Amino acid sequence: MERRMAEILRFPARPDHRLRTALRSLDAALADQQAALAQFRAELGSLRQSVMGLQGSVVAYQGNLARLSQDARSGAREARSWNGPPITG
Repeated sequence: MERRMAEILRFPARPDHRLRTALRSLDAALADQQAALAQFRAELGSLRQSVMGLQGSVVAYQGNLARLSQDARSGAREARSWNGPPITG
């Protein structure tokens, strides 16, 4: 089994180097955050389009159900008219 030594990272010795390193890290983090936010906004736009498409489908489905209900009522009325008046005992 091979033993590995831990890698020791050199910490900047001078305060201005430490500040420069910290600022570079902050800039990188902000760039990553900006990219993530742009991706999030793009995904929200995609979700919005999907929801709008779904809304259109639901509205069409409701219209079809309303027409079907109306046809069923009309068919029931027509069936009752074929049977004549109800027979009473």
